Amino acid sequence: MVKNNLFTNIAAIVLIAFALLTLLLSGSIIFDWFGMRAKEGNYVFLVVWANFISGILYLIAVYGFIKSKTWTFELLSTSVVILTIGFIGLYVQIFAGELYETKTIGAMLFRITITLAFTVFAYQKFKK
Repeated sequence: MVKNNLFTNIAAIVLIAFALLTLLLSGSIIFDWFGMRAKEGNYVFLVVWANFISGILYLIAVYGFIKSKTWTFELLSTSVVILTIGFIGLYVQIFAGELYETKTIGAMLFRITITLAFTVFAYQKFKK
């Protein structure tokens, strides 16, 4: 039982760090903190908003992990869907010939993969 709680606590710590970083980076663009809009170049607003909303969902999921709430899986699944919609929106923008940053593709794949990993962990913890 201690081992299970240890993994859950580690997951919560990593997820809260990821959430705060996500909120800082995406919030900096949305609200133009620190002049980040100009520094980021050709960002895709749909992707930024998908990341921001996911950051909020990550924080709520941390609470779910700590309090062993079964809805944590559904919350993280919702985040995967939102990020996937943002990723599709990115590709629509690319194929429409709009400006974007190439690094956004890798960043979105990374974010979706990490969120999927937390979703699988939540599924194993709460749905079995």
